[in-house]
Amino acid sequence: MDLNHTIVPAKDKVASQQWFARMMGLKCEATTANFAPVRVNDTLVLDFDERPELVHHHYAFHVSDQEFDEIFARVQTEGLVYGSGPHEGRHDMQVSNRHGGRGVYFDDPNGHSIELLTAL
Repeated sequence: MDLNHTIVPAKDKVASQQWFARMMGLKCEATTANFAPVRVNDTLVLDFDERPELVHHHYAFHVSDQEFDEIFARVQTEGLVYGSGPHEGRHDMQVSNRHGGRGVYFDDPNGHSIELLTAL
């Protein structure tokens, strides 16, 4: 079983789609009447959808070391606040080394937390 797609609530679906694609090194797909999609891989699409009220979501991505380096460089270039943990370390500007890999958390423009991890 694979997760095929999920809805990402956004204040501005196109701006959120473009931000996510830029940060993660992905491409935007054609916007439809309802969604602004970004294909994450062969089996997963994130559909950004405008919502009047947003509830905080958490999106965790298992990435290679090279992908981590590339995405983390963009996080730093954009001057985003990041952290080593989901709670108390959320804004400590550190990278974690759990499970023999690296991990980091940062927020998207809608307040959703994005987690990158290189080891499960």
